[in-house]
Amino acid sequence: MKRLIFSTVYCWAAISFICPTIRAQNAELLVIGNIETVPSEMKKNQLNSVLKGEQQRWKNGTKVVLALMDPDTPIGRNTCTRVYNMSGDELQRYFLLLVFQGKARAPNFFDSTDDLEAFVAKTPGAIGVLDQATDSSVKTVLIDGNELL
Repeated sequence: MKRLIFSTVYCWAAISFICPTIRAQNAELLVIGNIETVPSEMKKNQLNSVLKGEQQRWKNGTKVVLALMDPDTPIGRNTCTRVYNMSGDELQRYFLLLVFQGKARAPNFFDSTDDLEAFVAKTPGAIGVLDQATDSSVKTVLIDGNELL
């Protein structure tokens, strides 16, 4: 009987620990941008070009500045998987190669969604990927008319 109770408590604890991570990895994502310089709406292929470092400047001439959650965070892992179709390590190697080739600047990585939002709000040309926007000083960028990716 003690074994059954211990097993039940152990399984419950394990599930409680794992489920938030699973939910975070499957959470919807949205794109936020600096209010003054990032367009309010983009096509999916333009977003991909921006996020992969292929498009270096916005149409108004402002440099594109990427802001992403650290790949070790649940939102960062979700972004790597769903947006880049890569693991966190693959994403970092991808940008490292682009930087060394002089083709792109490395993204700015954040551990906190609040820090990422604050960075996007104050940095001209900044665009980021989050699970939700809470700061009214950034705008949600519609992708093919949708708020969520």
